[in-house]
Amino acid sequence: MIAGGALLTMNDAVMKWLTGDYSTGQIMFVRGLFAYVPIAYFVWRAGGIRHLHIVSYKGQALRAVLVVAGTYCFVTGLALLPLADAISIAFAGPLFVTALASALLKEVVGWRRWTAVFVGFLGVLVIIRPAGEAMQWAALLPLTASLTGAFRDILTRHIAAGEQSATILVVTTTAVCLSGLATAPFGWVAVAVDDMAFFALSGFLLGAAHFLMIDTFRYAEAALVAPFKYTTIIWATILGYIIWGDRPDTFTLVGSAIVVASGLYILKRESLHKNQIPPTA
Repeated sequence: MIAGGALLTMNDAVMKWLTGDYSTGQIMFVRGLFAYVPIAYFVWRAGGIRHLHIVSYKGQALRAVLVVAGTYCFVTGLALLPLADAISIAFAGPLFVTALASALLKEVVGWRRWTAVFVGFLGVLVIIRPAGEAMQWAALLPLTASLTGAFRDILTRHIAAGEQSATILVVTTTAVCLSGLATAPFGWVAVAVDDMAFFALSGFLLGAAHFLMIDTFRYAEAALVAPFKYTTIIWATILGYIIWGDRPDTFTLVGSAIVVASGLYILKRESLHKNQIPPTA
Protein backbone atom coordinates (compact mmCIF):
# COMPACT_ATOMS: atom_id res chain seq x y z
CA MET A 1 0.00 0.00 0.00
CA ILE A 2 2.87 2.37 0.78
CA ALA A 3 4.59 1.68 -2.55
CA GLY A 4 1.30 1.92 -4.44
CA GLY A 5 0.50 5.22 -2.75
CA ALA A 6 3.87 6.70 -3.70
CA LEU A 7 3.48 5.72 -7.35
CA LEU A 8 -0.10 6.99 -7.40
CA THR A 9 0.96 10.39 -6.03
CA MET A 10 3.59 10.71 -8.74
CA ASN A 11 0.87 9.88 -11.25
CA ASP A 12 -1.38 12.56 -9.73
CA ALA A 13 1.37 15.15 -10.20
CA VAL A 14 1.75 14.19 -13.86
CA MET A 15 -2.03 14.35 -14.38
CA LYS A 16 -2.24 17.79 -12.75
CA TRP A 17 0.43 18.97 -15.17
CA LEU A 18 -1.56 17.63 -18.14
CA THR A 19 -4.88 19.18 -17.02
CA GLY A 20 -3.55 22.55 -18.11
CA ASP A 21 -3.84 21.54 -21.78
CA TYR A 22 -6.16 18.54 -22.01
CA SER A 23 -9.68 17.62 -20.88
CA THR A 24 -10.28 15.04 -18.15
CA GLY A 25 -11.75 12.53 -20.62
CA GLN A 26 -8.83 12.80 -23.02
CA ILE A 27 -6.33 12.34 -20.20
CA MET A 28 -8.18 9.25 -18.99
CA PHE A 29 -8.17 7.69 -22.45
CA VAL A 30 -4.60 8.42 -23.56
CA ARG A 31 -3.14 7.59 -20.17
CA GLY A 32 -5.16 4.39 -20.09
CA LEU A 33 -3.64 3.23 -23.36
CA PHE A 34 -0.17 3.45 -21.86
CA ALA A 35 -1.35 1.77 -18.66
CA TYR A 36 -1.85 -1.40 -20.70
CA VAL A 37 1.94 -1.75 -20.98
CA PRO A 38 2.59 -2.62 -17.30
CA ILE A 39 -0.75 -4.42 -17.22
CA ALA A 40 0.46 -6.67 -20.05
CA TYR A 41 3.39 -7.72 -17.86
CA PHE A 42 1.10 -8.51 -14.94
CA VAL A 43 -1.20 -10.52 -17.24
CA TRP A 44 1.81 -12.45 -18.53
CA ARG A 45 2.94 -13.10 -14.97
CA ALA A 46 -0.54 -14.42 -14.15
CA GLY A 47 -0.30 -16.98 -16.97
CA GLY A 48 -1.44 -15.03 -20.01
CA ILE A 49 -4.78 -13.91 -21.40
CA ARG A 50 -6.11 -17.46 -21.37
CA HIS A 51 -5.99 -17.44 -17.56
CA LEU A 52 -8.01 -14.24 -17.20
CA HIS A 53 -11.49 -15.21 -16.09
CA ILE A 54 -14.21 -13.00 -14.65
CA VAL A 55 -15.96 -14.72 -11.76
CA SER A 56 -18.21 -11.90 -10.58
CA TYR A 57 -19.48 -9.89 -13.55
CA LYS A 58 -21.67 -7.78 -11.29
CA GLY A 59 -18.81 -7.05 -8.90
CA GLN A 60 -16.40 -6.20 -11.71
CA ALA A 61 -18.94 -3.93 -13.41
CA LEU A 62 -19.78 -2.08 -10.19
CA ARG A 63 -16.11 -1.62 -9.37
CA ALA A 64 -15.47 -0.24 -12.86
CA VAL A 65 -18.29 2.30 -12.46
CA LEU A 66 -16.91 3.43 -9.10
CA VAL A 67 -13.41 3.84 -10.52
CA VAL A 68 -14.65 5.81 -13.54
CA ALA A 69 -16.73 8.16 -11.36
CA GLY A 70 -13.91 8.63 -8.87
CA THR A 71 -11.36 9.28 -11.61
CA TYR A 72 -13.48 11.97 -13.24
CA CYS A 73 -14.01 13.73 -9.91
CA PHE A 74 -10.40 13.52 -8.78
CA VAL A 75 -8.74 14.53 -12.06
CA THR A 76 -11.09 17.50 -12.35
CA GLY A 77 -10.29 18.41 -8.75
CA LEU A 78 -6.57 18.26 -9.50
CA ALA A 79 -7.06 20.86 -12.20
CA LEU A 80 -8.71 23.26 -9.74
CA LEU A 81 -6.82 22.67 -6.47
CA PRO A 82 -3.19 22.52 -5.29
CA LEU A 83 -1.87 18.93 -5.36
CA ALA A 84 -1.41 18.65 -1.59
CA ASP A 85 -4.92 20.06 -0.91
CA ALA A 86 -6.59 17.62 -3.30
CA ILE A 87 -4.78 14.63 -1.83
CA SER A 88 -5.32 15.82 1.76
CA ILE A 89 -9.08 15.99 1.15
CA ALA A 90 -8.95 12.57 -0.49
CA PHE A 91 -7.55 11.27 2.82
CA ALA A 92 -11.18 10.95 3.86
CA GLY A 93 -11.14 7.73 1.81
CA PRO A 94 -9.62 5.51 4.54
CA LEU A 95 -12.06 7.00 7.05
CA PHE A 96 -14.93 6.07 4.74
CA VAL A 97 -13.42 2.58 4.38
CA THR A 98 -13.29 2.05 8.15
CA ALA A 99 -16.87 3.24 8.55
CA LEU A 100 -18.19 1.16 5.66
CA ALA A 101 -16.16 -1.96 6.52
CA SER A 102 -18.34 -2.52 9.57
CA ALA A 103 -21.59 -2.65 7.60
CA LEU A 104 -20.43 -4.10 4.28
CA LEU A 105 -17.64 -6.50 5.29
CA LYS A 106 -18.83 -7.30 8.82
CA GLU A 107 -15.45 -6.26 10.18
CA VAL A 108 -15.46 -5.35 13.88
CA VAL A 109 -15.10 -1.59 14.39
CA GLY A 110 -15.38 -0.54 18.05
CA TRP A 111 -16.43 2.76 19.58
CA ARG A 112 -12.89 4.14 19.82
CA ARG A 113 -12.29 3.67 16.13
CA TRP A 114 -15.69 5.20 15.39
CA THR A 115 -14.56 8.20 17.46
CA ALA A 116 -11.34 8.35 15.44
CA VAL A 117 -13.37 8.34 12.23
CA PHE A 118 -15.49 11.23 13.53
CA VAL A 119 -12.40 13.23 14.51
CA GLY A 120 -10.86 12.48 11.12
CA PHE A 121 -13.86 13.94 9.33
CA LEU A 122 -13.53 17.06 11.50
CA GLY A 123 -10.01 17.30 10.14
CA VAL A 124 -11.39 17.18 6.61
CA LEU A 125 -13.72 20.05 7.50
CA VAL A 126 -10.73 22.05 8.74
CA ILE A 127 -9.07 21.59 5.34
CA ILE A 128 -12.21 22.49 3.39
CA ARG A 129 -13.27 25.34 5.73
CA PRO A 130 -16.98 25.28 4.73
CA ALA A 131 -17.77 28.40 6.75
CA GLY A 132 -14.77 30.46 5.65
CA GLU A 133 -14.18 32.82 2.79
CA ALA A 134 -11.50 30.49 1.43
CA MET A 135 -14.02 27.71 0.88
CA GLN A 136 -13.59 26.21 -2.57
CA TRP A 137 -16.45 24.13 -3.87
CA ALA A 138 -13.89 22.30 -5.98
CA ALA A 139 -12.92 20.59 -2.71
CA LEU A 140 -16.10 18.51 -3.01
CA LEU A 141 -14.64 16.79 -6.07
CA PRO A 142 -11.77 14.95 -4.32
CA LEU A 143 -14.09 14.34 -1.36
CA THR A 144 -16.58 12.61 -3.67
CA ALA A 145 -13.69 10.70 -5.23
CA SER A 146 -12.64 9.52 -1.78
CA LEU A 147 -16.15 8.20 -1.11
CA THR A 148 -16.30 6.28 -4.39
CA GLY A 149 -12.77 5.06 -3.68
CA ALA A 150 -13.88 3.72 -0.31
CA PHE A 151 -16.69 1.74 -1.92
CA ARG A 152 -14.16 0.54 -4.52
CA ASP A 153 -11.77 -0.69 -1.83
CA ILE A 154 -14.55 -2.43 0.07
CA LEU A 155 -15.73 -4.11 -3.12
CA THR A 156 -12.17 -5.08 -4.02
CA ARG A 157 -11.82 -6.78 -0.65
CA HIS A 158 -15.07 -8.62 -1.33
CA ILE A 159 -14.20 -9.94 -4.81
CA ALA A 160 -10.40 -10.29 -4.51
CA ALA A 161 -10.62 -13.86 -3.17
CA GLY A 162 -12.20 -15.09 -6.40
CA GLU A 163 -10.74 -12.70 -8.98
CA GLN A 164 -7.15 -12.37 -10.15
CA SER A 165 -5.56 -8.95 -9.61
CA ALA A 166 -4.65 -8.80 -13.31
CA THR A 167 -8.27 -9.47 -14.32
CA ILE A 168 -9.57 -6.71 -12.05
CA LEU A 169 -6.99 -4.31 -13.42
CA VAL A 170 -7.77 -5.11 -17.07
CA VAL A 171 -11.52 -4.66 -16.60
CA THR A 172 -11.16 -1.39 -14.70
CA THR A 173 -8.60 0.11 -17.10
CA THR A 174 -10.76 -0.79 -20.09
CA ALA A 175 -13.79 0.87 -18.50
CA VAL A 176 -11.81 4.06 -17.80
CA CYS A 177 -10.45 4.14 -21.35
CA LEU A 178 -13.87 3.67 -22.94
CA SER A 179 -15.48 6.32 -20.73
CA GLY A 180 -12.73 8.74 -21.67
CA LEU A 181 -13.08 7.90 -25.37
CA ALA A 182 -16.80 8.74 -25.16
CA THR A 183 -15.81 12.37 -24.51
CA ALA A 184 -13.83 12.66 -27.78
CA PRO A 185 -16.42 14.97 -29.45
CA PHE A 186 -16.19 17.40 -26.52
CA GLY A 187 -13.01 19.45 -26.48
CA TRP A 188 -10.24 17.03 -27.40
CA VAL A 189 -7.09 18.54 -28.91
CA ALA A 190 -4.07 17.09 -30.69
CA VAL A 191 -1.52 15.68 -28.23
CA ALA A 192 1.86 17.43 -28.42
CA VAL A 193 4.81 15.13 -29.04
CA ASP A 194 6.53 16.27 -25.85
CA ASP A 195 3.42 15.57 -23.78
CA MET A 196 3.22 12.00 -25.04
CA ALA A 197 6.07 11.11 -22.67
CA PHE A 198 4.02 12.45 -19.74
CA PHE A 199 1.01 10.38 -20.77
CA ALA A 200 3.24 7.31 -21.01
CA LEU A 201 4.75 7.96 -17.57
CA SER A 202 1.31 8.47 -16.06
CA GLY A 203 0.06 5.22 -17.58
CA PHE A 204 3.01 3.22 -16.27
CA LEU A 205 2.73 4.70 -12.80
CA LEU A 206 -1.04 4.17 -12.68
CA GLY A 207 -0.88 0.54 -13.81
CA ALA A 208 1.81 -0.40 -11.30
CA ALA A 209 0.17 1.52 -8.43
CA HIS A 210 -3.26 -0.03 -8.82
CA PHE A 211 -1.85 -3.54 -9.16
CA LEU A 212 -0.03 -3.13 -5.84
CA MET A 213 -3.14 -1.71 -4.17
CA ILE A 214 -5.41 -4.46 -5.50
CA ASP A 215 -3.00 -7.13 -4.25
CA THR A 216 -2.92 -5.44 -0.84
CA PHE A 217 -6.48 -6.49 -0.07
CA ARG A 218 -5.58 -10.18 -0.48
CA TYR A 219 -3.48 -10.09 2.65
CA ALA A 220 -5.18 -7.74 5.11
CA GLU A 221 -8.52 -6.25 6.06
CA ALA A 222 -9.53 -2.97 4.48
CA ALA A 223 -9.54 -1.08 7.79
CA LEU A 224 -5.98 -2.23 8.49
CA VAL A 225 -4.21 -1.28 5.26
CA ALA A 226 -6.17 1.86 4.33
CA PRO A 227 -4.34 4.21 6.77
CA PHE A 228 -1.03 3.53 5.00
CA LYS A 229 -2.32 5.68 2.15
CA TYR A 230 -1.60 8.68 4.35
CA THR A 231 2.08 8.51 3.44
CA THR A 232 1.13 10.09 0.11
CA ILE A 233 0.85 13.55 1.72
CA ILE A 234 4.64 13.64 2.05
CA TRP A 235 5.14 13.13 -1.68
CA ALA A 236 2.26 15.43 -2.59
CA THR A 237 3.68 18.30 -0.54
CA ILE A 238 7.18 17.86 -1.97
CA LEU A 239 6.03 17.55 -5.58
CA GLY A 240 3.53 20.39 -5.25
CA TYR A 241 6.21 22.73 -3.94
CA ILE A 242 8.91 21.73 -6.44
CA ILE A 243 6.68 21.83 -9.54
CA TRP A 244 4.11 24.56 -8.80
CA GLY A 245 5.51 26.33 -5.76
CA ASP A 246 2.44 25.40 -3.70
CA ARG A 247 2.79 25.69 0.06
CA PRO A 248 0.01 24.15 2.17
CA ASP A 249 -1.58 26.78 4.42
CA THR A 250 -2.14 26.38 8.15
CA PHE A 251 -5.66 24.98 7.73
CA THR A 252 -4.43 22.30 5.31
CA LEU A 253 -1.51 21.33 7.58
CA VAL A 254 -3.63 21.18 10.75
CA GLY A 255 -6.50 19.36 9.05
CA SER A 256 -4.14 16.87 7.44
CA ALA A 257 -2.46 16.23 10.81
CA ILE A 258 -5.85 15.52 12.41
CA VAL A 259 -6.85 13.12 9.62
CA VAL A 260 -3.49 11.32 9.68
CA ALA A 261 -3.54 11.01 13.48
CA SER A 262 -7.05 9.55 13.29
CA GLY A 263 -5.96 7.05 10.67
CA LEU A 264 -2.92 5.97 12.66
CA TYR A 265 -5.05 5.51 15.77
CA ILE A 266 -7.43 3.33 13.78
CA LEU A 267 -4.44 1.27 12.63
CA LYS A 268 -3.25 0.84 16.23
CA ARG A 269 -6.65 -0.29 17.48
CA GLU A 270 -6.99 -2.69 14.57
CA SER A 271 -3.61 -4.23 15.43
CA LEU A 272 -4.67 -4.72 19.04
CA HIS A 273 -7.89 -6.37 17.91
CA LYS A 274 -5.97 -8.72 15.59
CA ASN A 275 -3.77 -9.75 18.52
CA GLN A 276 -6.98 -10.79 20.31
CA ILE A 277 -6.79 -8.15 22.99
CA PRO A 278 -10.36 -7.62 24.32
CA PRO A 279 -12.14 -5.65 21.54
CA THR A 280 -13.05 -2.53 23.49
CA ALA A 281 -12.21 -0.33 20.49
